[in-house]
Amino acid sequence: MLIPNLYTIKNTEKIDENNFKVQIELNPNHQVFEGHFPNNPITPGVCMMQIIKEITEGFVLKDLFLSKVSNVKFMATINPFINPILDLSLNVVCENNEVKVKNSSFFETTNALKFSAIYKVLD
Repeated sequence: MLIPNLYTIKNTEKIDENNFKVQIELNPNHQVFEGHFPNNPITPGVCMMQIIKEITEGFVLKDLFLSKVSNVKFMATINPFINPILDLSLNVVCENNEVKVKNSSFFETTNALKFSAIYKVLD
């Protein structure tokens, strides 16, 4: 974990070979929220991208390097004190030496993030 104690995985469900649902809980007391932003904590987008990468690495059991982001839309701010529980839907496809990921991240019924990327598998 690149940023220790930022989140915990609460539940993981494999829907089929390529689709997964994961529920995480953000740690609202993590120091990253002291700087982003004081008295108005918002989960940094780059942290969400890192969380998705780490979860994907757990599914494919390989170390990954972010190669290309084809789509990223931050659709709602994620305040870890108000909405610490996030539900992530991931479509993960391994082809050759790449892993393609499509993600939607929600809190309650609000879609907070849409993210599509290609990762290179590290040897």
